[in-house]
Amino acid sequence: MTTEYASPSTTIWNSVEAAEYLRIHPRTLKRMARNGEIPSIQIGRLWRFRRSDLDAWLTRKVNSGPLSMPPQQ
Repeated sequence: MTTEYASPSTTIWNSVEAAEYLRIHPRTLKRMARNGEIPSIQIGRLWRFRRSDLDAWLTRKVNSGPLSMPPQQ
């Protein structure tokens, strides 16, 4: 449901669009949504994701710990 008049903060994506943005499989994204691991809204059987929520979630993930193994000495 991405529209041209919507700003990035109000953009709402379905699971395929959000998964593409995050570069993960849509099934993985839906599983994460069901488990409460990622911000989402369920409407009936469909999942919806706000871009601003996903951006904030990514920022928290990046800031919460190392992304890779520390260099070995």
